[in-house]
This record gives sequence, structure tokens and C-alpha cells, in this order.
Amino acid sequence: MTRPSQRTKPTMSQNPQPPLFRTPIEISQVSYAISYNTPVMFAGSCFTENIGDRLHALKFPCDINPLGILYNPVSIRNGLEQLVHGKPYTAADLERGDDLWFSYHHHGRFSHRDQNTCLQNINARLSRSAALLKEARYLFLTLGTARVFARKDTGQIVANCHKQPAAIFDHYLLSVDTVTQACTTLIDNLLSHNPQLEIVFTVSPIRHWKDGASGNQLSKSTLIVAVHQLVEQYKQVAYFPAYEIVMDELRDYRFYTSDMLHLDEVAIDYIWQRFAATYISEETLEISAQVDKLLKATQHRPEDIESAGYQTFLERQLETIDLLKTKHPFLDLSDERQLFQSRKTTP
Repeated sequence: MTRPSQRTKPTMSQNPQPPLFRTPIEISQVSYAISYNTPVMFAGSCFTENIGDRLHALKFPCDINPLGILYNPVSIRNGLEQLVHGKPYTAADLERGDDLWFSYHHHGRFSHRDQNTCLQNINARLSRSAALLKEARYLFLTLGTARVFARKDTGQIVANCHKQPAAIFDHYLLSVDTVTQACTTLIDNLLSHNPQLEIVFTVSPIRHWKDGASGNQLSKSTLIVAVHQLVEQYKQVAYFPAYEIVMDELRDYRFYTSDMLHLDEVAIDYIWQRFAATYISEETLEISAQVDKLLKATQHRPEDIESAGYQTFLERQLETIDLLKTKHPFLDLSDERQLFQSRKTTP
């Protein structure tokens, strides 16, 4: 038997690569990459906004949650089909509670004390989003939960309870078949409305803890099984594994905020990088990197705004904007130009 002190140390040829200490998720590349001329829509849970907001900030033409944050697949279907049909909401579609008018199809951000204002905000957004959906190349749908709240009086599954009494709702888990059927109806209507549309599902890695650990896993599993059935059924439907990236690549509470349920900026940034590498062309990523650099420059706060150094800095940023606009006229940098110009103290 060889004593421990006599064991042969591994050579470089025996151990050429250090361990990764993670299990990378493979993501298939897509045939059509997003550019600055690609209309994109995001809909679904708040995770949708984590990624969609990144694209919007970088000046991409995108629409994010036209009905506000939606969590369950039935409400997502109902909301998007309203965009497909383009039928305006009426006063009969609104409810009143706690001195607010609201729609059970919408998130609370549309609620308002004035009925007409509530209705106008809903229909203005519907009109704008319906136009983009007709031209969109990608639709990213993030499913958050398979658990729903349904009104006891009508059976209607609501997108948001709007702080109404729990006693007026039934709370239950959708079956895989129900989720698949709801999404199948939606996909058929979407592709009929916009034949060029690519639909990408993802399951939110943000945990719904009110139903406990087992309840959360059951809900997520229901969504994942249903989505994979849809991917097998449609050529224009794909899956982005945000849930698996968090569970299998990151798998650590240090990537969560203090509530241990929502992702922190490090995790969101990592998923954004995987998303961008998959769906955005290299040429477009180079342009967005320049835009991002310019946006970071807007956050610069000098001690002396009138200093010669800062005034030179402002001039350089304005020159950068001129250069970007010349090379990429589709970029809207008017806000950034106005900001830098407003801080100039020299002619």
C-alpha cells in the first residue's frame, strides 16, 4: 500500500482543466437575431420586466407588459387575445373597490380614482401595444405560477385580486392540460394574427412562497411540463431556461435579495448576459455596448459642474451622440442629448 506521503501528484496532463463548480445550461442558438429594427414584446410575470427593461433602456423597440404584470397563463392568454382582437374596454369591464376603478384583466398600475382616466389609460396602452404586436418578431412570455384566483360569482380567473376580500375568490392549481390548452389557443390566434412571430416561453425563477416549498415546486413543474409540450407542438415556439439557469447554474442564496425569493442584480445581470448572447446579434451587441457606455455617462455627478474638465466631458458625450446618430440613425438619444446640453455652462 502506498503511504499518503508517497502518493503521486497529478500532472497537468492528468488534470488539464480546473473544475467549473457549476453545471452550465446549454441554450440552442436561434435562426433570427434581434437587432435595433426588431420590434419585441414581453408579457408575463415581473421577471419579464427584469429582462425587458434592459432592452428598453438600451433603446430597443420593445413593449413590456401592456396589461401590467400577469402571473398565470390563463390571464396572459386573455390579455394578449384582447390585443389581437383590438376591442376597446368599456366602463362595463371595470370594477370599483377601495375608491379605485380597476380591471380584473389588468395589474393595479392601471387603477385610478377616476373611471374615465382608468379606462383611457387602459385603451391608450391597448391601442399602442396592439400595433406593435402586429409587427413584432419576438414575443417573450414569462409564466410565473399555475395557481390562480377565480371569482366565485362568475368563475372568471383574474389577473390580479386588487386587494379585494379573499372570500370572494376560489384559489386552485391549474392542470398541465389546462395550461397547455390555454396556451395552444393563444398561440394559434397569435400566429394567425402575425405569421412571422416567434414565441419564446420562460418560467420565472422567482418563487411563489405563499403556497409553501412543495406548492411552489408543483406550480413551476406544471408550467415547465406544459411549455415543453408546446415547444414540441409548434416550430415557432421555443423555451428560454431562465428557471434552470438559476436552479442549476447559480443555485446559491447569495443571488437573491433579502427576502430570499426575488433575484438580486447579479443574478438578473447573469441571465441578461445569457439572453443577450442567445437572441441579440453580435453587431447589435456592439452598438448596445456603446449606448450603455453613454447611459452610464449620464449618471456621472461631478463636484463642480462648471469645471473645465467636466465641460470637456460634456462636449465629448455630445460628440459621441452625434457620431452614433450618424452611424445608427434609428437610435433615439434625444433625452441624453438634452441632459448633457442642459449641464453646459459654456456656449
